[in-house]
Amino acid sequence: METEREDTESGPRSDWAELTHECLINILSRLTLEDRWRGTMLVCKSWFHAFKDPSLHSVFNLDSQFESAREFAHWWSPDFERNIDSMLRSVIDWSDGSLTEIRTRHCSDRSLASAAESCPNLEVLMIKSCPNATDDSISRIAFRCSKLRVLDISYCYEISHESLVLIGRNCPDLKVLKRNLMNWMDPSQHVGVVPNEYLNACPQDGDSEATAIANSMPHLEHLELRFSKLSAKGLASICRGCTNLEHFDLSGCANLTSRDIANATSNLKHLRKIEKPNFYIPRSVFHTERYGHWRLYDERFQTDIFRI
Repeated sequence: METEREDTESGPRSDWAELTHECLINILSRLTLEDRWRGTMLVCKSWFHAFKDPSLHSVFNLDSQFESAREFAHWWSPDFERNIDSMLRSVIDWSDGSLTEIRTRHCSDRSLASAAESCPNLEVLMIKSCPNATDDSISRIAFRCSKLRVLDISYCYEISHESLVLIGRNCPDLKVLKRNLMNWMDPSQHVGVVPNEYLNACPQDGDSEATAIANSMPHLEHLELRFSKLSAKGLASICRGCTNLEHFDLSGCANLTSRDIANATSNLKHLRKIEKPNFYIPRSVFHTERYGHWRLYDERFQTDIFRI
């Protein structure tokens, strides 16, 4: 009886290690991204091998974990950026070309160039707040990821209108573009968090970007340009070139008047929602897309990146 009891007690422990690969994939697919990264890869070799299965890495979404009412200055540091890059590059490798969505922040050209090289099926690229994402990597994305449908390059100040032209010409399925800038009218909410030199680097070429969008992205349905410095001329060009717009966000666009907007958007027959500049905007409104805090542990890089 005692031997039988010992076998019964030890049985479940060995069974967990001996689950088939298919069964492990089924289990891991039911877990959140956070739970997968924080513990399951560390159980044993077979679990780590299953963790790297391409079917589990078609989507890389950290963005939801950033969203809260607080932002941390060290998230703008080189070390934090390197850790985000390391995670993304690992997922790119493990996905074996099946990665279709990237939603993260504070990555750089290092990982984005890898995505361009290895992810021809990429459809969603959302990379807000990436100070070292530049025209170099976005031009590679444009030439090699022609299935792109959604692009968010908000607060990415090293990406210029030249990249917008390339994306528009080479990604005919693009339907959503988010090119929001930080609140340059009241930068106090970012002081002490975002580096001052980055705050001062806010793009000034609103009309150049508007022209690029108008001339190369005729199929856009959703466009966000919060705090863009485009003028009435730039707005008019967008409305002439992007007649399928359904959602248009112009919050904080200080160079536009109500008359400018009414005149320019009169030909947008499909427009269902438009966010107009409001020059008495409660600051709390601009805290809705701030960052959250959670822990990730990656055995390969030995770092809990959200606690640097």
